[in-house]
Amino acid sequence: MITAIVLIHTEANRIPETAQAVADLSGVDSVYSCAGDVDLIAIVRVRDHAQIAEVVTEKINKTEGVVRTATHIAFKSYSNADVEAGFSIGE
Repeated sequence: MITAIVLIHTEANRIPETAQAVADLSGVDSVYSCAGDVDLIAIVRVRDHAQIAEVVTEKINKTEGVVRTATHIAFKSYSNADVEAGFSIGE
C-alpha cells in the first residue's frame, strides 16, 4: 500500500464542501481541514503509483473548489505504538 499526503489549497468560501467532495473520492482515506499554509490535507492510500496519479490529477485536482495541490509520497510510517513496541520486554 502506498500512502500519499496531498496538501490542498481551496477557494476560501468552499472549504467544507470541497473537503467532503474530496473525502468521498475512491482512494482518499481521510481529509483534514487545518490552519496554516494549506486549507486541507488529504491522505491517499492506493496500491501503486499509477493510482496516485489518477486520484490526484484526475479526481482531486478536478474537484470543484480545489485551486492547487502538492503531493508528498510517504516512505515509512512511524507511530507511538511502534516506539513502545521497540522498548517492550515481552510482558
